[in-house]
Amino acid sequence: MTAFLIANMAPIMFASLVIILLLGYPAAFSLGAVGLIFAFVGIELGEFRPDFLQALPERVYGVMNNDTLLAIPFFTFMGLVLERSGMAEDLLDTIGQLFGTVRGGLAYAVIFVGALLAATTGVVAASVISMGLISLPIMLRYGYDRRMATGVIAASGTLAQIIPPSLVLIVMADQLGKSVGDMYEGAFIPGMVLAALYAGYAFLVSMIFPKAAPGLPAEAVGFREPDGSRGLWSLGVLFIASCVFGWFMMRHSESRGADYVVLSMFYGILFAFFVAVANWLIHKFTGFRFLSAMAQQTTFVMVPPLFLIFLVLGTIFVGIATPTEGGAMGAAGALILGAAKRRLTWDLIRQATESTAKLSAFVIFILIGARVFSLTFYGVNGHIWVEHLLTSLPGGQIGFLLFVNALVFVLAFFLDFFELAFIIIPLLGPAAEKLGIDLIWFGVILGVNMQTSFMHPPFGFALFYLRSVAPKESYIDRITGKRMDPVTTGQIYWGAVPFVVIQVIMVILVIMFPAMVMHYKGVASNIDPNSIKIEVPQIELPPLDFGQPKQ
Repeated sequence: MTAFLIANMAPIMFASLVIILLLGYPAAFSLGAVGLIFAFVGIELGEFRPDFLQALPERVYGVMNNDTLLAIPFFTFMGLVLERSGMAEDLLDTIGQLFGTVRGGLAYAVIFVGALLAATTGVVAASVISMGLISLPIMLRYGYDRRMATGVIAASGTLAQIIPPSLVLIVMADQLGKSVGDMYEGAFIPGMVLAALYAGYAFLVSMIFPKAAPGLPAEAVGFREPDGSRGLWSLGVLFIASCVFGWFMMRHSESRGADYVVLSMFYGILFAFFVAVANWLIHKFTGFRFLSAMAQQTTFVMVPPLFLIFLVLGTIFVGIATPTEGGAMGAAGALILGAAKRRLTWDLIRQATESTAKLSAFVIFILIGARVFSLTFYGVNGHIWVEHLLTSLPGGQIGFLLFVNALVFVLAFFLDFFELAFIIIPLLGPAAEKLGIDLIWFGVILGVNMQTSFMHPPFGFALFYLRSVAPKESYIDRITGKRMDPVTTGQIYWGAVPFVVIQVIMVILVIMFPAMVMHYKGVASNIDPNSIKIEVPQIELPPLDFGQPKQ
C-alpha cells in the first residue's frame, strides 16, 4: 500500500481534491486542506521535502502583491454601480423600442444589451439579474415562449464571461503568465461572434416558431413622430455620418491597426453625441428638430456606455493604460455616469462596495488555497505527471485541445469558473506551451468553454441568478391586468440547453479559426484548419510512475 501511494501520490492527490469539492466543501478551504494534508503525508513517506513549505509565506504575499489582480475589484465595482444606476433599464427599454414590431425584436434587444453590458460591467451576475428583472416580464407579457425568454436572458448575461473586461480573462492571463491586454484583445472578436450566434439562433426560432418570439404590437411602440412614423431613417443617417466623420478624422493619422479603429470609433461617438445635443437644444428653444425622437433617444442612451467602453477597453488596446488603470478609470466613469443620471446615492455606493469586497475576498481566498495546493502538487512531481499525461495524447495539438476542452466541459458541471481557472489552468498551461500552442489562444478557447459553467443545468450560476428573479408563482401583470403563469425551474433549464450547444460550437470555431484570436499579434496559428477532424481519440494512459528521483 505504501509503495502504491508513493508511486501515485500526484493522481491520488488530484482525485482527492475532486472528491472533496463534489462533496460540497468550500473550494478555498478544500484546496488548502488537501495541500497541507498531502504535504505532511509526503514528508512521512519521504516524497516531499519539508523546506518546500518555507516558500508558502512568499507565495501568499505574492497573491496580495499582484497588481494584475487589482483590476478585479475595480471592474466589479464599476459593473455593480452601473447595474444599480439604471443603465441596463434604459438600454433595454430603448433598444426594445428600436426593434419595434420586428419578430423576435425583444430577444435581439436582450442579446445586444447583454453584449453592451458585458463590455461595460464584466460581471455575469449583474447582467443576468438586471435583464431578468427588466426584460423577462416584458417578454412574458407579449407572449414569448418561457424557454426562449429565459434562455436568451441567461445566455446573454454570460457574455460578460468572454467579452472584455471579463473577470475570468484577468485570472486566466495571470495564471498563464500572459498580458491581460493581449488576452482582452484576443477575446474581443470571439465574444462578438458568440453574440452573433445567439442572435442567429433567435432569428431561426422566430422564423420556425413565430409564436415563440413575436414582435411588439404596434400600440406598444413609442417614440413616434407627429405623422405616426418612427423616423428610423434619421438614425441611419446619423450612424453613417458618425462613421464617415470618424474615418475622416483619422484618415491622415499616424495610428494604424487597432489604434486606428478605436480612435475612429471614439471620434464617431463624440460626433453623434454633439449632433444629438444640438438637436435637443434647437428643439427646446425653437420647436424644430432635425433628428427623430427615436434617433435622439437612442443616441443619448447609447453614448454613455460606448464612451465608457472606450475609456476602459480603448485605452487598454491603444496602450495608454494598463488593465488595472483602465479598471480604475472605469470605476470613476461609472460613478460619474451614476451622478449624471441623478441615481448615485450613498446607499448605492455602500452596496456596491460591500459586494465588491465580498467577491474580492472570495477570489483571494481561493487563490491562496490554490497556491498551497500547487506547492505540494509540484513538490510530489505532479506537474511532471500531468505534462506526461497530456503531451502523450494522440493527435498532437488537436488531440490535446479536444481532450482538455472535454475535461473542462465536464468539470464545469460541478465547479465554477474561478475554481476551474485556479485549479485546472496552472496544470494545463505548461503542457500547452510545450506542445507549441499559443497561450493567449489557449486561454480564450478555455474562456469560451468555461462560460458553459454558468449555463450547465442543474448547477449553472446564471440559471440560479435568473431563478432568483423569475416569478415563482402566478401574478397579475401591471400593464395588461392579466394573470400570468409562473416560470418553472424546468423551463429555465430547458431554455439553457440550446445556448450550451452554441457555446460548444463556438469552442470548435475558435479551434478551427485561430485567426479570430491571433490577430492580437498579427499572425495566425501554425495549425491548418483543413487538417482538423473532430474525433474522439482512443486514449492510452501512460504509466503513472515515471521513475522520478526523490527530492
